[in-house]
Amino acid sequence: MTVAKHIKDVMSRSSWIRKMFEEGARLKAVHGAENVYDFSLGNPNLPPPEDFDRELKAVLNNLEADGHAYMPNPGYPHVRAAVAEYLTGEQGVPVTGDEVLMTCGAAGALNVALKALLDPGDEVITPVPCFVEYGFYTANHGGVFKTVPTLPDFNLDLAAIEQAITPKTKVVLINSPNNPTGQIYSETDLKALGELLAAKGAEFGRTLYLISDEPYRKIVFNGSGVPSIFQCYPDSLIATSYSKDLSIPGERIGFLAVNPKATHRAEILGGFALANRILGFVNAPALMQRVIGGLQGASVDIALYARKRELLCDGLAACGYEFVRPPGAFYLFPRAPIADDVKFVLALQEERILVVPGSGFHGPGHFRIAYCVDDATIQNAMPGFRRVMERFK
Repeated sequence: MTVAKHIKDVMSRSSWIRKMFEEGARLKAVHGAENVYDFSLGNPNLPPPEDFDRELKAVLNNLEADGHAYMPNPGYPHVRAAVAEYLTGEQGVPVTGDEVLMTCGAAGALNVALKALLDPGDEVITPVPCFVEYGFYTANHGGVFKTVPTLPDFNLDLAAIEQAITPKTKVVLINSPNNPTGQIYSETDLKALGELLAAKGAEFGRTLYLISDEPYRKIVFNGSGVPSIFQCYPDSLIATSYSKDLSIPGERIGFLAVNPKATHRAEILGGFALANRILGFVNAPALMQRVIGGLQGASVDIALYARKRELLCDGLAACGYEFVRPPGAFYLFPRAPIADDVKFVLALQEERILVVPGSGFHGPGHFRIAYCVDDATIQNAMPGFRRVMERFK
């Protein structure tokens, strides 16, 4: 055997998202891209805002001789200061550049945090449905991944979280707005979660960390807002990226921020800077750091995603599908009309509609639709959605 056993195991349970994406490429080659309705991957279809192009050109035109050199492990000080200034307004808590570490996307931020925080056997608790990679990220650093259910509307089940916490718990990892459900956790629930973690930490004599994964924070609808995690719990961290709100997922740029009130602030910041280096990330991309430094608060036109959400929700409701209308992100997580979500997804595939089984997100009996696609894809897929629903009624 050449491949490590745990990697072979992961390969056998390979991400449904990528499987469906690859199937989409095959079907498009056979039938033509316009005849395949691919909702499998959360790959933003909107172009970056004009401000991004302008800032990128300005950075390139004014690049100094050392523009491609290494910088401090946490990132350029002026970029971290710009991010911190924006975070101060967003979170309602004074944040400095010292509390910000620039990373290779949110995935880099999460791996840096877990590398620095976890001892072998430490537990990471996540409400489900959740992003499929969380379990792999936890395993990367010797942690034990534990899932807890959410309520029927995908809000936090605080009783379930409390029951899951043990003396080995180190991190509770949440994602709001959520992938795959689009749910936004309320300030009331987050403050109650913070109180729970503080009480359990005191009981067990250890600090419990709350990590909030927030790449969809700006993609919210109908006046919804995402509460400040820093105001809800002092030992909290934010991991995020600019992939979704600026439509630049291939640029791999994000950050990890530490609540300035964190109990062991200086120590964990040092641990994050070291983890950023020894994991091989070394530094977030130099050009992208400079670009996003001048783009704090910018985003694509969220109204376009709101329109896509309405097209999809109205169309599927007319076909008889049941779902919670998502207040954020660009995903819908309908209930499959049969218990076997994989079977239902394969039936949709016969109509050249590509979605992802909810089982891939620890949410069996559902399926995920990524509606960051052109409007025509949503509209032209509706007859196929209707035919498959009628088959299983």
